[in-house]
Amino acid sequence: MKSYFKLVNFELGRFMKVYLVLIGITIISQIAGVIVKSRSYLDKANQAINIDSIPKEQFLQQNGHMSMVPITQSLWFMGPIALCIAALIFYSFFIWYREWFGKNTFIYRLLMLPNARLHVFLAKASSIFLMVLGLTSIQLILLPIESTILKFIVPFDFRTDMEISNIINNFSYLFILIPDSFMQFIINYGIGFMAIFILFTAILFERSFRLKGILLGFGYSLLATVVFLFPLVLEIFFGANYLYPTELFFVELILAIIVIGASIWLSNYLMNKRITV
Repeated sequence: MKSYFKLVNFELGRFMKVYLVLIGITIISQIAGVIVKSRSYLDKANQAINIDSIPKEQFLQQNGHMSMVPITQSLWFMGPIALCIAALIFYSFFIWYREWFGKNTFIYRLLMLPNARLHVFLAKASSIFLMVLGLTSIQLILLPIESTILKFIVPFDFRTDMEISNIINNFSYLFILIPDSFMQFIINYGIGFMAIFILFTAILFERSFRLKGILLGFGYSLLATVVFLFPLVLEIFFGANYLYPTELFFVELILAIIVIGASIWLSNYLMNKRITV
């Protein structure tokens, strides 16, 4: 286990500079978005009430109160989230291919380390998972800070205060990143972790068999997805709910464990039998 933790720390260190840049962009963009959107709303209110002589009640009836809703729906807020997601998806590929296509074939040095090759696979998956959790934690810290900034800029009469839970639950993309229960957290991040294992296995197929491996990797990804979604597809296809929600949850949980187990076993086999140094 000690070698595994060293590999995780090593992988995190290799991406840390870019990771810190992503965090910085997220913090700066979202806080700037709160300030810009709030000032824009106040300028509009000032124009309408003080210059155009529109009653405050009429302005509020026409434009509504300022809240976190327009902020979370703006590019200022959604842009850095999309950038972080895209960067981590790209890094999920890069974390493997840089080992082969760098100045030196570093993958051979990794595979020759005196520890199980599976540790390399698990360390790479764990590092991505930890980075996702880190970005989610930053977002969870930012939301109350942004709400406080909004309250500081916009007077009480012109704003609608929202609880952090309401902000999260009212927007699907935030609810996926920040679930409102531990069970939902297990579901959302379990599916994400499973997707990482499937992707890594597909990449190892390509690295093991080259051109033929692309088809094998795609075929495995498709098969794993079909296996996991089979109960849902069956119910949609026949238009009937054969399982209660609790039963469906446990069936999907078992299928997810099977898919993850198969991915780990296949990846371990490919790294030990097909990829040579």
